[in-house]
Amino acid sequence: MKKRCETNGTDRREFLQTSARFAASAMLLGLGGVRSLAAASTDTAASSIPSVTLNNGVRMPRLGFGTMTLKGDPGSVADAIALGYRLIDTAMIYNSEEAVGEGIRRSGIRREKLFITSKLWKTDMGYEQAKKGFQTSLDKLNTDYLDLYLIHRPSGGDWKGSWKAMEDLYHAGRIKALGMSNADFDQMNYLIANSEVKPAVHQIETHAFFQEDRQYEYLKQHGIQMEAWAPLAEGRNGLFTNSTLAAIGKKYGKNNAQVSLRWHYQRGIVAIPRSQQHGHRMENLNIFDFALSDADMAAIAPLNLHKTQFPEWS
Repeated sequence: MKKRCETNGTDRREFLQTSARFAASAMLLGLGGVRSLAAASTDTAASSIPSVTLNNGVRMPRLGFGTMTLKGDPGSVADAIALGYRLIDTAMIYNSEEAVGEGIRRSGIRREKLFITSKLWKTDMGYEQAKKGFQTSLDKLNTDYLDLYLIHRPSGGDWKGSWKAMEDLYHAGRIKALGMSNADFDQMNYLIANSEVKPAVHQIETHAFFQEDRQYEYLKQHGIQMEAWAPLAEGRNGLFTNSTLAAIGKKYGKNNAQVSLRWHYQRGIVAIPRSQQHGHRMENLNIFDFALSDADMAAIAPLNLHKTQFPEWS
């Protein structure tokens, strides 16, 4: 997440100064102190994020922590867990799996309390190669199973063979749920019609400027959970200073990021914002003490530009 500016009645700089003092105190107390201070300084709901039940019965937190830009930074992961995040999202191509594994170790939280997602990159497509890629991710994460494993970008190679390998790993209990990321409708239709294990999650770009209404309705129709990468558009197109989001947030004492994450939550979308700043990680959890009205949701709908804000990934 990029640095945000003041977007409503809340003084962002003052908040971050307070957070910095909090973080400094936590460092002096050690990780145990981080957990106790976080519990005292964040809303109670931060440590009990609501979950959704996937189509195979697995429960998944509805708000998580993304790690794409956190290469070699286990401290951010440990801090996120201490604050209350339980869904941690990584991928082979992020080069963050080892840091995630170390952050989990430092957190002291039992593995079964976490929901860990990783993803198979296109260089590991095919039945045998997918199994090798999966094991490499497990080794880096220092775990013996994943809660969710996704095919990251099925744009080339034998992705069908990869899915078959993932199904076998699922049946062996090494993956709790399977899914896709950035798949097209033909690929999703194929899996729905032909796979032994139905996709439980589809992770795609979606945010206020790219609302993906067609995908939204399609996934609901087929009982597949929609998950947002870049749920805050990484601040692109001025999301953190957008006047519509700021006006809505002012009514609730919230900033644009919090309004955006609440919008995802009320649509039933799992969001995985990432941040390198402790204060932002705290803020992103603080979305469960207010609700957007129907008028607020209607005001956000016209922000949809119907196009990606990440053309470099297209």
